[in-house]
Amino acid sequence: MDLTEHLQRHFMAGKTVFVTGGGSGINLAIASSFARVGADVAICGRTAEKLEAAAAQLRALGARALPVPADVRDLDAMRAAFARTREELGPVSAVVAGAAGNFLAPAEKLSSNGFRTVVDIDLQGAFHTASAAFQDLKETRGALLFVSAGQSYMPFVQQAHVGAAKAGIDSLMRTLALEWGGHGIRCNSIAPGPVEGTEGMERLAETVGHDTWAATTALGRYATKEEIGAMAVVLCSPLASYVTGVRLDVDGGTALSGSGIFNAAVARAAAG
Repeated sequence: MDLTEHLQRHFMAGKTVFVTGGGSGINLAIASSFARVGADVAICGRTAEKLEAAAAQLRALGARALPVPADVRDLDAMRAAFARTREELGPVSAVVAGAAGNFLAPAEKLSSNGFRTVVDIDLQGAFHTASAAFQDLKETRGALLFVSAGQSYMPFVQQAHVGAAKAGIDSLMRTLALEWGGHGIRCNSIAPGPVEGTEGMERLAETVGHDTWAATTALGRYATKEEIGAMAVVLCSPLASYVTGVRLDVDGGTALSGSGIFNAAVARAAAG
């Protein structure tokens, strides 16, 4: 093993990371990235079987991995999840609030329940995660990372519910960065663009087309899940020790061209 590989494997050795929505998709990729640099990882979600399978993948990377079933919409459940993590893996040094929901729906057809469901999972869940993590992060002077999205600052058609939830997350992030900075807690968010091989992206691509999504980016391609995970590690690591209150767009330049290509594709699909 050369020095570079040794440093990579031990970069976050002795640190405990907690990831919500960590049973699959981007959040599992983020958890895997932490596992590769030596961290112990707790993954949280609603489905125990999915979490167990994901934890096996993390253990194969050499990490101590703890599946912690809990619903981010339930604050008491999240407090219990952090207590269990602390007991089994130690105090948490980094938290990734990634649990989310998404679907396409025209605003005039979006039900109150549909809107509320996304806000409850994304925004309320992010708050519950932060609240439950506070004491651990205060003790470790740790990092809190929210998974945001381009919808937080750029309107996309049929995404009113997602845009409202993600904008709320970014506002929450900045407020917590201001309030909790005195405790040594850094708060940031990461906004991925289109990411290859995720369930949510596959659903959206069914409507607008795989190539259309790639065309929205300046780089002309999807991100890999590992590219998102790598930036999550950086923001939660000592490399970003003076970075707080920041939303980092890891979107291949999607924001440079706006949402017009996506919006036109949705309109064409709706027209049949």
